[in-house]
Amino acid sequence: MTAATMSRDVSDRVSWIPMIAIALAQVMMSYNVASLPVAMGGMVESFGVPPTTVATGIVTYSMIVAGFVMLGAKLNQRFGALQVFRVCVVLFGLAQVTMTLSPTALVMITAQGLSGAAAAALVPALVALIAENYKGDQQATALGTLGSARAAAGVSAFLIGGILGTNFGWRPAFALMVVLAALIFLMSFRLKRDQGAPEIRIDFVGVILAAASIVTLSFGFNNLNGWGLLLATPNAPLSLLGISPAPILIVIGIVLGQAFFMWTHRRESQNQTPLLALAVIDSPVERAAIYAMFAVVALEAMLNFSVPLYIQIVQGRTPWDTAVAMLPFNLTVFFAAILVVRFYRTLTPRQIGRIGFVLCTLALLWLAFVVSNDWSSLPVLVGLVVFGIGQGALVTLVFNVLVTASPKELAGDVGSLRGTANNLANAVGTAVAGALMVGLLSAAVLSGIAGSAILTPELLSQVDLGSINFVSNDQLQELLAGTAATPEEAEEAIRLNTEARLWALKIGLLIMAGVSLLAIVPAGGLPNYVPGEIPDPSANK
Repeated sequence: MTAATMSRDVSDRVSWIPMIAIALAQVMMSYNVASLPVAMGGMVESFGVPPTTVATGIVTYSMIVAGFVMLGAKLNQRFGALQVFRVCVVLFGLAQVTMTLSPTALVMITAQGLSGAAAAALVPALVALIAENYKGDQQATALGTLGSARAAAGVSAFLIGGILGTNFGWRPAFALMVVLAALIFLMSFRLKRDQGAPEIRIDFVGVILAAASIVTLSFGFNNLNGWGLLLATPNAPLSLLGISPAPILIVIGIVLGQAFFMWTHRRESQNQTPLLALAVIDSPVERAAIYAMFAVVALEAMLNFSVPLYIQIVQGRTPWDTAVAMLPFNLTVFFAAILVVRFYRTLTPRQIGRIGFVLCTLALLWLAFVVSNDWSSLPVLVGLVVFGIGQGALVTLVFNVLVTASPKELAGDVGSLRGTANNLANAVGTAVAGALMVGLLSAAVLSGIAGSAILTPELLSQVDLGSINFVSNDQLQELLAGTAATPEEAEEAIRLNTEARLWALKIGLLIMAGVSLLAIVPAGGLPNYVPGEIPDPSANK
């Protein structure tokens, strides 16, 4: 490189202050959804609802983002990313005001829906603004920073939410985001303005098909527990020949997704602007990256739901205890997401992907065998750290694979695809975790009751076994106090509940390990050469 070239590269470098605003917007969105599990105990107490209702708030946010992020990408292209960014930051801040003041669970869920609508346009705006404000090495660094900002938000959500939730309640943790939204809006005036392209036409048929597919899928997964995994329960709004509507909705969602891709291929063949440029997912490498991204984000969502559920609801401990228990995991994710780039010159993406999923699988297997009623025990912390290494490395890796595999002019489409995959995986992972844990708990409790010689039919007739959910021993004691249970029967019921909850958690972790093991298959489709090499045509086979 000549002195003149080096001088030009240095002069072309721009301030990192605009990137701070972009990164803080990512932190704001990730902090919101990461704070919900930490606030679970407080919300359950405030609203008088089961933990699965709080999970509905997470699912609602992720479902709205996933369903409309592709529309958000087109709005960015048509009206300009900076203008859309500012409007959506304000909308997100107003949604957090509603969240902070929400008097009922329904208002909380509505606030999360509004936050999701704002995030649906913010997610692609972040990638588009990076492409507009940074070039070359600075752009690569900015994209890496965006990935690590998500991990940093997870750490801060557990720490800040834990401290505030324990000392002041869950609401102040969300009020902070109102202040953050105002700060981001002010900093946005340092971002470079893009002009937008008014001639872009939005494919509203594609919007309807994509949104209907994702909402139907998320709604189906979220109600597997309440409506029935296969056969309809009494809580199901309807049944088709005794079949639960939840799996039917999932099938309909898959069919609508296929219809979206068929429609999009048709628009591209007619030289019309599609909702999503299929060039970002048409190659085997890009599809492998999406499958791997979906798997790792879903696994993270399942773990982030299961651990706070057990610590706050089962053990009755504080949000700070949850933060302390999850801190090793979140810190490991943060540092792994940053440091994994150091291995890009020595290991191929395929090798890193396989190693990452192997680490996640081993960690979940380890947790399933060592977990007990003490989450602070060293073996459990080791398992969380190992899972964090695999998860952090994978999230950064698959995002970089997607960005580098697509042309720069498709940055907005890559951003929307990333947002769709991340948030659909988060919604599905959270919903499946809730249904899985409650289903396993119900099976364990019913099995224990059937084998108990102490619990009498008279007592069982006074307890609603059709609404088994996770409760602490103190809550169960209060429930039994309103029945004719003898001290011996109450002790037996609490013993069964304690054993069933731990068994449900262990089996749930084993199932997660199975999912992680299967995810090694799509990881095998990632690129098999390091940057700078001349790819061998057979390297990706």
